[in-house]
Parts: sequence; C-alpha cells; structure tokens
Amino acid sequence: MSTSSRCVCIASDLRIGEQMTTVAVDQKKVHKIADKVYVGLTGFSSDAKTVLEKITFRKTLYELRENRKIKPAVLATMISNLAYQHRFGSFFTEPLVAGLDPDTNKPYICGMDTIGCIASPKDFVAVGTGQEYLLGVCESFWRENMGPEELFEATAQAMLSCLERDAASGWGVVIYTITKDKVNISTLKGRMD
Repeated sequence: MSTSSRCVCIASDLRIGEQMTTVAVDQKKVHKIADKVYVGLTGFSSDAKTVLEKITFRKTLYELRENRKIKPAVLATMISNLAYQHRFGSFFTEPLVAGLDPDTNKPYICGMDTIGCIASPKDFVAVGTGQEYLLGVCESFWRENMGPEELFEATAQAMLSCLERDAASGWGVVIYTITKDKVNISTLKGRMD
C-alpha cells in the first residue's frame, strides 16, 4: 500500500493457504469500510473475518453517534484499540488502513501488528508473508507526488515482483486506487502455483 499527494493505493494477492497448501485462489483481503476508506486484513482468515465484523459494527455505531463520516485515522485508532483489547489472545491478523480524509481528501495509510501498534509512514506500508520482499521494491518505485496512474503502476510492479519471490502469495493481485473522484479496482494476473 502506498500514498501520494492526491491518491492512495491498497493491494493484495488472491491466495489463501495453510503454509504451502493452497486453500482458495479468490480470497478477498481488502474491504470497503466507508466511502474512500478501505482496510486490508492479512493473516488467519477466520480472525480476519471476525475483525472485519467487529470494525464494521464499531464504524456504524461511530457514524450514528457522531453523525459524521469516519476518517481513516479514526478507523485506524478503532482497530488498534480492538487489537490491544485482545492482546492476550490476539487476532492473528495484521490490519492495513488506507483512504482519503472525507473533509480534506488528504491521503492516509497505516499498518499495525497483531496487538495494534500503529505504523503510519508517509510513503508506503507492507504486511503479510511478502512483507520482506515488498519493502525494498517499494523503496525503489515510490516517489513523492505521484499521480494516480503512476501510483497504480508502482504498486502493480511491486506486488507482481513480490508474487514472484514469495511462495506463500500468488494467484493474482487486486489493486484499489483511491482518488477524490472515484475508486478504481484493477485485477492483475500473477504467478499461479
């Protein structure tokens, strides 16, 4: 996942497996939480589903109580609090939050560990089995003030490169490019073994 001055991308592969055994090849790991606010959940699939249900509930409750749209930073804090509450029996998932602030359209990205420690850099975040492979590639592709097309291309190249190196990832990539006007969802074919 990476950001620029006007847009943000969040991407994931489609494979779900137990070590080297492939269980499914069409697993959705990026979920829309609100307009222009998405969360990516890697890790144990049943824990990811539980976390998604809990944050969807909390987000709905927040919007009803506050009478305003949720911001990505608020959602990240909400997920962090949820993860920290369960720190002694933690969810085996590493959440990512990406989106645009509904008021200012400022991009926001963050990743966190299984107990909710937020890492919110300005450039990019990577979690999951391919994290080690993504970080170096993202550093080489990422530049400041990229447009949506450039950011999509950099994200696509980084993800496809990761799929070639990480045996626990694969079966294609889904990339969400979030701009102030729209959200483009693109699916790319990748290594399928």
